[in-house]
Amino acid sequence: MSRLQVVSGKGGTGKTTVAAALALALATAGKRTLLVEVEGRQGIAQLFETEALPYEERKIAVAPGGGEVYALAIDPELALLDYLQMFYKLGGAGRALKKLGAIDFATTIAPGLRDVLLTGKACEAVRRKDKSGRFVYDYVVMDAPPTGRVTRFLNVNDEVAGLARIGPIHNQAQAVMRVLKSAETAVHLVTLLEEMPVQETADGIAELRAAKLPVGRIIVNMVRPEVLDADELELVRNVGRSSVARSLSAAGLGGARRGGHAERLVDPLLRQAEEYAERHALEHEQRAVLAGLDLPTHELPLHAEGMDLADLYELATELRKQGIA
Repeated sequence: MSRLQVVSGKGGTGKTTVAAALALALATAGKRTLLVEVEGRQGIAQLFETEALPYEERKIAVAPGGGEVYALAIDPELALLDYLQMFYKLGGAGRALKKLGAIDFATTIAPGLRDVLLTGKACEAVRRKDKSGRFVYDYVVMDAPPTGRVTRFLNVNDEVAGLARIGPIHNQAQAVMRVLKSAETAVHLVTLLEEMPVQETADGIAELRAAKLPVGRIIVNMVRPEVLDADELELVRNVGRSSVARSLSAAGLGGARRGGHAERLVDPLLRQAEEYAERHALEHEQRAVLAGLDLPTHELPLHAEGMDLADLYELATELRKQGIA
C-alpha cells in the first residue's frame, strides 16, 4: 500500500469526502494517518465537524481499533517561511519579509511556487521519522486539486528542478519528485456515473500516465441503489397504460375507469420509470467506459440525506470492505 494517497476528481464528485473516508479507513487497526488539505477551503474541518484547521498537524478523529487521523491545512505563505528557515536559516528575517508582504507576493506571483510548497510539505510528512527511526505517519492522504489541474500540480517540481540546476531548491524539487513518481505514491480519481465526470477522469488518467505519475484506483462516488432488475426494466419499456391502471386498481388505489384515481397515477408513474430506465442505461454505459481504463474501480453509495460524521465512518468501513485500505 502506497504511503502517499492522493485523491483528485472533478468538482462536485465528493473528492474531499472520499479523501477523509480514506484517511479514516487507513487509520483503522492502530495506524496513524495525516489528512492534508491544499486548497484552503476548510472542507476537512466541516466533514469532521470541528473548528477551522490552523497551519499545524492536529488530531481530529480516532479510527476503529484505536488509530488516529491528524489533519493539516497547508498555508502557502507559512510553508514558504518553513522552507526559508529550513534551507536558508532566515528565522526573524523571514518573518520580517512576511510583514512587508514579500511572502504573499512571492506565493502569488512566482510561477508554480505555491504548488511547489504544497507538494513539498506533503512529501516532507511522508518522509518524516521520529527519534527511533520510525515514520511519524503510516499514511498521508492528500485532498488534491481537481482532475483538470492535478497533473501540473503534482509535476511542478519536475519543472522547478529543470530551472534550478543546482542548490537547495533543485535538491528539494528532486526529492519531492522521487516520492511522487515512486511506488510510495498512488493518485486516485473520484468520479460519478455521469458523462462529464467520467470523461474528465479518463482525460486525467491519460495526463497522469503521460507524466509518469502513478495512477491508483477509480472511486465511483454517490452511486444510487438499483431498484429494478433487467426483467423489470424490460417490462417498463413495453407495459401499456391500461395494464398499469388495472394493476393499480387491483392494488386498491382507485378504479381503473377513465379519470379515476388509478388512471391519474399512470402517467407520473410511467414517466418516473422511464427516467429511471434512461439513467440506468447511462450509468451502464459509463461503467463500460471506466472498465476500459484498466484500473481497479470501486463504488461508494449515495447518502441522499447529506453527509455527517457517522456517514463518513460508514464510507470508511465500505472502503476497507472493498480492499482499498
